[in-house]
Amino acid sequence: MDATLTDREKTAERLLAASAKHSFDPDTELDWDAPFEEGRWFWPPELVSLYDTPLWKHMSQEQRIALSRHETASLCSIGVWFETILMQLLLRHTYDLDPTSGHVRYALTEIADECRHSKMFARAVTKMGTPAYRPSRLDLQLGRVLKTVSTTPGSFTGTLLAEEILDWMQRLTFPDERVQPLVRGITRIHVVEEARHIRYAREELRRQMVTAPRWEIEFTRMTSAQAARVIARSLISPQVYAEVGLDPKYATHLALNSPHRQDVMRQSAKRLMDFFEEIGLIRGPSKRLWRASGLVA
Repeated sequence: MDATLTDREKTAERLLAASAKHSFDPDTELDWDAPFEEGRWFWPPELVSLYDTPLWKHMSQEQRIALSRHETASLCSIGVWFETILMQLLLRHTYDLDPTSGHVRYALTEIADECRHSKMFARAVTKMGTPAYRPSRLDLQLGRVLKTVSTTPGSFTGTLLAEEILDWMQRLTFPDERVQPLVRGITRIHVVEEARHIRYAREELRRQMVTAPRWEIEFTRMTSAQAARVIARSLISPQVYAEVGLDPKYATHLALNSPHRQDVMRQSAKRLMDFFEEIGLIRGPSKRLWRASGLVA
């Protein structure tokens, strides 16, 4: 077994051991029957898309909290979409690999985690009593294309884009006592289990960027930058604004042009963008697309 395979198997075995010790069943771990607490946020206010905009300053506290509920539901709904794509990408990755390897066994373990997460997010949306927000028709089709044509390194890049941006936000959410206990419990479970998924994807992507042919790396740079644009703009559905009595076009315009929101998005992706820069993903013609995503200054 060469050094790359040995390193890959060692990582997988460590992650499998961690999964055995620290995996959760959200159906039994969380109190789904407890009512929401009056006056508590569903997401830290500083992470709500309209925070610190002129519109935010004119909204009532009840309307702000309602917006946090709908935005959390949007993140959960879109999270199910992300997880569905990620599970397909992982299955494609394992298709022609040794099914007895630790690397494949961990991929299947991660897929089982993602199934639980998707059910947890869907149940949270039901509990919050909001619509199940969906990506735009264009983004739904772009997601279908990206998951079909994605290279192997592109698959792990997409995984990290979907996971690390939300992970940064959730790490601020689960210890925040202003937030509803159920939401804090959901984000705690997700942060603990996603830490393993991020480790698996980062280490495999680093290996892939060393061994992939030049054409594949160039193609991955462009498709990954496009994936970043789709993911970043899909997190909050414009429909959330209409649900709390706001003009969706005006509110979307304010959110997109808010210096605070732009800073939040860049902070959420900074650690990941530094990693992508280090391994050579953000180079050449793709740089313009990366900047258009709003994740890179």
